Amino acid sequence: MKKLILLASCATLLFACGGGSKSTAPGTDSLQMGPSSDTSSATAEMYGEAITADSALGLAELPAIMGDKKEVACKLTGEIEAVCQKKGCWMEIKNPNGEALRVTFKDYGFFMPKDASGRTAIMQGVAKVEETSIADLKEYAKDAGSDKAAIEAIKEPKKELVFEASGVILK
Repeated sequence: MKKLILLASCATLLFACGGGSKSTAPGTDSLQMGPSSDTSSATAEMYGEAITADSALGLAELPAIMGDKKEVACKLTGEIEAVCQKKGCWMEIKNPNGEALRVTFKDYGFFMPKDASGRTAIMQGVAKVEETSIADLKEYAKDAGSDKAAIEAIKEPKKELVFEASGVILK
């Protein structure tokens, strides 16, 4: 009986650890949970939907593309400034205006490596103007490792430009 329970536990553990990662061929819409060997460069990794680097715009061009719109589908590139240190479930891209662009991932379907800061990301998805709640701002600060005083100092929601990526190439 003990052997049966041990065997079932091991099988469950193996399934849980190996079940979320799936590789996709270029051009498919399936989500990936980790690096792909099918990228344009040997040092690049692909996450989420398979995308190409073609026609990616610099983050400085985003305000002109957005204009008065609240939402725009586009492909952007920029340097990663910070990554969620809890799971890799969001990242911030350096913005020439000094304020980082927060990037989340479509349907919480993939994550970035926690050590991706300083690398270049090419992201395809939707740029949106949103109001981020106080609770979310505090959670982001906590995930980033901010101290308790900085987290408690957050008292108002923030209207900001955010990006939801459906696919990311990490260089």
